[in-house]
Amino acid sequence: MIEPTIVWFRDDLRVDDNPALVAAAERGEPVVALFVLDEESEGIRPLGGAARWWLHGSLHSLSQDLASFDITLILRRGAAQRVVPTVAAEISAGAVLWNRRYGRPERDIDATIKTQLRGSGVTCGSFAASLLYEPWEVQTTTGTPYSVFTPFWRACRELPHPRGPLPPPSSALSGFDGAVTSELLRSWELRPTSPDWATGLADTWTIGEEAALERCEEFIDDHLAEYTTGRDVPSQNSTSGLSPHLRWGEISPHRVWHAVHSAEAPAQARETFLSELGWREFAWHTLYYFPSLATRNLRPQFDHFPWPPCDPAHLSAWQRGNTGYGLVDAGMRELWQTGTMHNRVRMVTASFLVKNLLIDWRQGERWFWDTLVDADAASNPFNWQWVAGSGADAAPYFRIFNPERQQSRFDPRHRYIARWAPEYIDDDPPEPIVQIAPSRRAALRAFENVPRKQHAP
Repeated sequence: MIEPTIVWFRDDLRVDDNPALVAAAERGEPVVALFVLDEESEGIRPLGGAARWWLHGSLHSLSQDLASFDITLILRRGAAQRVVPTVAAEISAGAVLWNRRYGRPERDIDATIKTQLRGSGVTCGSFAASLLYEPWEVQTTTGTPYSVFTPFWRACRELPHPRGPLPPPSSALSGFDGAVTSELLRSWELRPTSPDWATGLADTWTIGEEAALERCEEFIDDHLAEYTTGRDVPSQNSTSGLSPHLRWGEISPHRVWHAVHSAEAPAQARETFLSELGWREFAWHTLYYFPSLATRNLRPQFDHFPWPPCDPAHLSAWQRGNTGYGLVDAGMRELWQTGTMHNRVRMVTASFLVKNLLIDWRQGERWFWDTLVDADAASNPFNWQWVAGSGADAAPYFRIFNPERQQSRFDPRHRYIARWAPEYIDDDPPEPIVQIAPSRRAALRAFENVPRKQHAP
């Protein structure tokens, strides 16, 4: 009797180094690949517009990659707790396998589905695929999660190296030739049409696993050696550009880690980049233990910060890149056009919103969630809280990024600004909506309301 194996894809849209897919091949049964667009389950955060655009392309790419194994990607829309058991029953599945998720709502959903399926006699299995280390593997000597990055990453580096990446399954992997219905990708309307605001995204990115692997190789060959210093210069193409590919699992962190670790590049450059992977890990480990990261201050004493009423005009000026500060406006326009922003400029734009405009970090987090192609449930709020001073390993609140000094230091020849906000290289640039010095003083006065004890729960 044939008992097909369902591989339930989520944020792991790849064939290479996919433990659930490898385990499915080892079962020796036909495979059904399933993706569920879950916009109904309680606690699941709806995707932003840029993320939906990327997801469409990534699912299309994955379906083509799976077709080389004669596997059809089945698309269903609805609450996963209903859809997954339904598909399993439709095809009399013998097993459902997936790679783990780490948000609290997702973990609860997965646990419920596992109970349901096992109660029906279906084998379930979950695997580590999205993080280098599981959150429960990296803890302090007292068994608590780390709240500061440096000791966290030191603890990670003292562990054995992350496992090596798994090759794509062999030809033993085969598709299921029974009847199973699938929705059409275009019916999900993930991409905008009227108006189509995503042309800049399409001009910037090539989506899919093949593109991710090529980008990784190109970065290592051409840019890794200069990464330590080049990563801070927004006009240079010195960063990896892998963040959206990692966010959607088109490439695994294990594949990236081992490729960089074994690269012929200066040790400092390799370690600097690996620490960026570590920062991603730190964000996800924090979310695992603090699931309200996008809505609540990680440091509860920050609940005392007296946010004034949001000024809609200031928020809109920031969102549209019309603040009167060249580096801020260049970054916000790059974001709107391409779905990404240079990391140095992300910190500057975020600091300006929170500490010069005194607008709650959650407003900025929501804007980035909607406009970034790489926005994920951990890194996006984690980084916003870091800038705001309310998060893990946060810099002191009085450390405020001055956009003019940052521009002088990292874009002294105005190359980045000339590309995205050229009016600032004219003799008569736009007037700023606030002045840096008095807005900084106002922020510091507000910060006096926050108790000095700065520790995460």
